[in-house]
Amino acid sequence: MGLLDGKVAAVTGAGNGIGRAVALELARAGARVVVNDYGVTVDGRTPSSAAAETVVKEIEARGGQAVANAESVATMAGGQAIVDAALGRFGDLHIVVCCAGILRERMIFNMSEEDWDAVIAVHLKGHFTVLRPATRHMREKKYGRIVTFTSVAGLEGSPGQPNYAAAKEGIVGLTRSTALAMAKYGVTVNCISPTAETRMTERLPDARRAQAAAPPEAVAPVVAFLASDRAAHVTGQILHVRGNQVALWSHPAPLRAVTSREGWTPEALADVYDQALGQDRLRRLDALGIAWPPRPDC
Repeated sequence: MGLLDGKVAAVTGAGNGIGRAVALELARAGARVVVNDYGVTVDGRTPSSAAAETVVKEIEARGGQAVANAESVATMAGGQAIVDAALGRFGDLHIVVCCAGILRERMIFNMSEEDWDAVIAVHLKGHFTVLRPATRHMREKKYGRIVTFTSVAGLEGSPGQPNYAAAKEGIVGLTRSTALAMAKYGVTVNCISPTAETRMTERLPDARRAQAAAPPEAVAPVVAFLASDRAAHVTGQILHVRGNQVALWSHPAPLRAVTSREGWTPEALADVYDQALGQDRLRRLDALGIAWPPRPDC
């Protein structure tokens, strides 16, 4: 008896890396799977259906049921087609996992509009295009499990990936909002922040690749748990997964507050700011070895 017997799942970006591992794990747990992958290179070019079809063959070779889908999540039609593939082939849709993503890295001052739009379209819009039709179905059925994907780059920032980081932080807001909207319908919505070695991390410097050295397969069991009835009480959460470690991240909340009786002037706030409020230090300043505050020129 599998944890997901009788369930139908759609996994985007399932042709490689984490998405592939998730699709295989959901199938192993008993789900029938729509394997979606536009089949592009890491930067989002040269689409092909081969990646999705290969994963379907792997699932079928292990006795599971799956169907390939090579639509782009960057379009509303593509997102609808993924949901329609589940309903048309398997008659229902219980689980949606959004893993699709691309990278186009530049510093903010060097980034083109095209590179910005392409990454936002696949990551952030690519969640929305699938979630809109999926949530409509799940609302009617009063059942559903949605798993989104953020990144430490989104949660903490990344100097060379402003488009990717913005999209990934946007996905967190979308996750929380959708969790609140779907709670009364019995639908859970949770977010994974993975650290794993994939095609995307191959482009990183050696030091950062070493930090990401964990197999993508380690993320898949956490997704399968969140997709199951055992996690029916878990929603709106961010889980970081690296190898054998699963960590729960906090939600933003006020740290300190200061109130003025007469309203603030810039000078009055400057006089008390450091002592009363201070800063919630960006952890990545230290991780990246960035000196802050800036040292005065000698």
